[in-house]
Amino acid sequence: MIYDFDRPVNRRNTYSLKWDVGENELPMWVADMDFETAPEIKEAILERAAHGVFGYTDVPDAWYEAYIHWWKERHDFAIQREWLLFCTGVVPAISSIVRKLTTPAEKVLIQTPVYNIFFNSIVNNGRQVLESPLKQDDMEYQIDFTDLEQKLADPQTTLMILCNPHNPIGKIWDQATLAHIGHLCRKYHVIVVSDEIHCDLTAPGCSYVPFASVSEECRENSITCIAPTKTFNLAGLQTAAVMIPNELLRHKVWRGLNTDEVAEPNVFAVDAAIAAYEHGGEWLDTLRCYIHENKETASQYIEANIPQARMISSKATYLLWLDIRNMTSFSTEAAGFIREKTGLYLSEGSQYGKAGDGFLRMNVACPRSTLMDGLTRLKDGLAACEKHKVL
Repeated sequence: MIYDFDRPVNRRNTYSLKWDVGENELPMWVADMDFETAPEIKEAILERAAHGVFGYTDVPDAWYEAYIHWWKERHDFAIQREWLLFCTGVVPAISSIVRKLTTPAEKVLIQTPVYNIFFNSIVNNGRQVLESPLKQDDMEYQIDFTDLEQKLADPQTTLMILCNPHNPIGKIWDQATLAHIGHLCRKYHVIVVSDEIHCDLTAPGCSYVPFASVSEECRENSITCIAPTKTFNLAGLQTAAVMIPNELLRHKVWRGLNTDEVAEPNVFAVDAAIAAYEHGGEWLDTLRCYIHENKETASQYIEANIPQARMISSKATYLLWLDIRNMTSFSTEAAGFIREKTGLYLSEGSQYGKAGDGFLRMNVACPRSTLMDGLTRLKDGLAACEKHKVL
């Protein structure tokens, strides 16, 4: 089947969080694609809607089987049925886990720069954020294992949230790296919550490594959050899964999800997930190629037209991590000025921790024409910043 990712979809006046902006503004911030989902998913939702009765919904065997089959075929990882719990979203799951598995004022470790909502899940629940900044060697990020071990050894550190693949840098952690993380966390009795929501959005020919697949240490000391929502642009349907091999951890998380009332699906959540994992493979592979081409286009444009900025090379996600430290370390001011002068709405790097100062995040899951508009605005916005000495 031919999928037309070049066709713009007008999302204004649809109550879109992303597109609820000014008429001349271009939002390229939140991780939300501007593509229609796979046709098979649309058909499944329309068929369910045609039924006309939208009562309480159970999780059927087909939902478990869809996840199991997808992870086995796509990621060579055998998930057992009893390991899976339904949840309305990865963020609700992480927040619930923080509440259930840690106590107030304990420390939750994250590797910055990292998804900004992790901070909310920690701070809003009365826990302490403990940052272990990633090391940047030229264009490549690595884990500072000396710093990581020192902070895991802190007796107040009881939970680590791992981002795999890593948002916003687009890094796919290799098996050896994950094994080392798993070993250290087991050594210091720190439970790992692995957010793997971006796992299917890898570059063509690249695959990610599920944390729980690496070793027994990783498997028995981890909770993995997975979902079709980023992959198939279904965030508004609130459908996800938590995968927990360890029986004791699973029971605690099950209690937490039910206590927090985030363990029951809405009427479309199950059908959409099943359709995605049973029939969405071809659409996804085409999408991955398109996003890869968008990244290549962006890289070439930035190198040719914005030489003072650098795009960090990535193998996953549809997000660009842009280094503007040669111009400024004040990414919040830069992002605000770019939006004011050009209408381009980006995420400032400081949202992702101190290690994000001097960076911008840009979402390129959009038609090529939209991408080029955004890149032009980026060039004009940074030039205006320099001209007006904002940076």
